[in-house]
Amino acid sequence: MAIIKAFRGYRPLPELVARIASPPYDVLNSDEAREEVAGNPHSFLHVVKPEVDLPRDLDPHDPLVYATARDNFTRLRREGVFFQDDTPCLYLYRQEMDGKRQTGIVAAAAVSDYFEGHIKKHELTRPDKEEDRMNHVRVANMNAEPVFFAYPGVTGLDALIAQLEETLSPVYDFVTEDGIGHTFWVVDEPATIDRIVRYFAEDIPATYVADGHHRTAAAALVGQERQKQNPAHTGQEDYNYFLAVHFPDHQLRIIDYNRVVRDLNGHSAEAFLAALEKSFVLSAQDATYKPDRLHTFGMYLDGTWYRLEARPGTYDDNDPIGVLDVTILSEQVLAPLLGITDLRRDQRIDFVGGIRGLGELERRVDSGEMRVAFALYPVTMQQLMDIADSGAIMPPKTTWFEPKLRSGLVVHALGELDQ
Repeated sequence: MAIIKAFRGYRPLPELVARIASPPYDVLNSDEAREEVAGNPHSFLHVVKPEVDLPRDLDPHDPLVYATARDNFTRLRREGVFFQDDTPCLYLYRQEMDGKRQTGIVAAAAVSDYFEGHIKKHELTRPDKEEDRMNHVRVANMNAEPVFFAYPGVTGLDALIAQLEETLSPVYDFVTEDGIGHTFWVVDEPATIDRIVRYFAEDIPATYVADGHHRTAAAALVGQERQKQNPAHTGQEDYNYFLAVHFPDHQLRIIDYNRVVRDLNGHSAEAFLAALEKSFVLSAQDATYKPDRLHTFGMYLDGTWYRLEARPGTYDDNDPIGVLDVTILSEQVLAPLLGITDLRRDQRIDFVGGIRGLGELERRVDSGEMRVAFALYPVTMQQLMDIADSGAIMPPKTTWFEPKLRSGLVVHALGELDQ
């Protein structure tokens, strides 16, 4: 069963939280982050993307980058912008987007759960990205950003969280520039904390990494390092846990994650369309086509949208990987027709989160940057959990969760921080 724990979080002053809260480190590139922090010394990007305070030509993995993250958070604490809660707490974090709400339990997740398989994964991680996040955790001595977990919903826990949302007063309640609402509560009553912890221990067999596989791996690996380095290790130290927000699966929404390709691999448009007919039923559309069910695709080519419906035999609904539309597209189009077999490294393909809309696919093709675009039907939470339960790995760039968690609402320290 899943282990979670209350912790003494470092949190920002309520009157500054809207200026502090930032997008996650991997949502903005360095140039975008520099623009975002201009004139705002309180932005948490100074901590999670500290290269914004360093020369542009500095290697983003230089040791100075990680030291700057540590020093910037020390500055924010010295200035009184961040303070530490007096007692171990759990926290509730609700996001509202387009009228839809999701409320997560912010808690310390157990490093042991990661290595024992109680935290389930669905993506591969890259060692270089793991090492980058590990260095951030090692040097800063904290989990600066939470990872995004899902858990199978439990009726009693759902009811308890709803009750707390109604009875507790939020410590933060603000709307970011993208129109997303963020509400945050502190749960510090020991009996209530115990009830929530027991729900995880007794009713939730596993949690699932929804977003943040590299941060999860990095946090767990650093925790394991600290265990080996401490001859007096007891298992109760803060480094045995890391920061996560746990959402019930039924509240989460995965949106489409689409593809754009630079060329047709030597095919003419006519030859490419003819080749697609072997695996799909094609029909030209008078307007933008957004797939409305599994095994249908939108394709934008030469100013026209097409509806593609996969023919029987091109997928396996009894295989958790074979049923995925990203698998169908890869096996029937990208590899055999377009010569793209390595989605992680091939420079001829790019990926566009559905939050940008299908207009972004049209823009990139019409500009001449890309030749063809594919719109996919989103993966479901049940598919994600089925794959994770089976021990299989999803193809790259399969899931896109919205809204993203804001960073800087609470921080989990792995031990005593520099003064």
